[in-house]
Amino acid sequence: MGLKKALLAATVLALPVAAQAQPVTGVYIAGGAGVNWLQDSDITSEGATRTALGNGGVGLSGQASFNTGWVGVLSLGYGFGNGVRAELEGNYRSNEIDGVSGFSGLAAPRSQGGDVQSYGVMGNVFYDFDLGPGAFAVPYIGAGIGYVVNQWNSVNVRNSRTGAQVNLDGDYGNFAYQAIIGAAFPIASVPGLAFTAEGRYFATLSDDVDATFRPVNNPSVSQKGAFDVDSGNFSLMVGLRYAFGAAPPPPPVVAPAAAPAPARTFLVFFDWDRADLTERARQIIAEAATNAQRAGTTRIEVAGHADRSGTPQYNMGLSQRRANAVAAELERRGVPRSAMVIQAFGETRPLVPTADGVREPQNRRVEIVLR
Repeated sequence: MGLKKALLAATVLALPVAAQAQPVTGVYIAGGAGVNWLQDSDITSEGATRTALGNGGVGLSGQASFNTGWVGVLSLGYGFGNGVRAELEGNYRSNEIDGVSGFSGLAAPRSQGGDVQSYGVMGNVFYDFDLGPGAFAVPYIGAGIGYVVNQWNSVNVRNSRTGAQVNLDGDYGNFAYQAIIGAAFPIASVPGLAFTAEGRYFATLSDDVDATFRPVNNPSVSQKGAFDVDSGNFSLMVGLRYAFGAAPPPPPVVAPAAAPAPARTFLVFFDWDRADLTERARQIIAEAATNAQRAGTTRIEVAGHADRSGTPQYNMGLSQRRANAVAAELERRGVPRSAMVIQAFGETRPLVPTADGVREPQNRRVEIVLR
């Protein structure tokens, strides 16, 4: 895979997508795995090796290419809540040899094989971009430095006819660095857990790897030497990250329930010692019936009352007849009887308190309450 394609794929993975997300705060752990492309490596014999090879001081050189391999990382980090994160990472990569070119002294026919592995520790710093409310992803960039061991395992080029062979089999540790671009996608059902996708460029400084050389003129004799190699990698990974102590998202704001409409009261007044309806009384009852039907009222209270000009027993019966008269008029105007609660209170609930025996017009009434 070419450099341009790898960078393009890494960039696409990091594109921000609208979602609900926040930068990391506190301790977190993360892990990821994916594919790794180890760049072609120049292989050049060192000066001392030239002499050891008996090659007239002429160095051997070639280039190794590699198959697509894999990468895995584990890390422990801390988010400062302002978008900045720091972490310690352990990593591992492995790629098999695809082919080796060059080494003119080992002309075809020839065969090759082997693989290259690396493992090390990196210190990384990241910055998370908070896209604000409505975003469900957090894109981020990062960089890291550390120490990595590259191990070349039986990477060889051999002329099957002459027996001449170069074999690289050794390891070296050196300074490593990387650049990272990615995005985290929080998983709503598990606070603190996020899916991650990222692209990385990872490289170490070039160094020497032990080698064995069997020359054409004496293939039974092995000679030791060293070759200078380099290492550059492109990786695409997916993984999971878990932040400890992440608070669950706040519950959705629920609009308060609408307060019930206030009860509305209509007063129907009666002449002294009478339970029949006046013309004005019928107008008030008609207005109450219209309001009850328009508002969809489910409970209508009809309460009869009397003044204190008679005995309590008589007044109780009189207030009952008044309540029944009003209820009958409401029913005639379309209010179902089943929606009414009809009560009689006699002289026990005066609108205007009076002495016993006093005729008070405001106490001779029926109250219609719409709820």
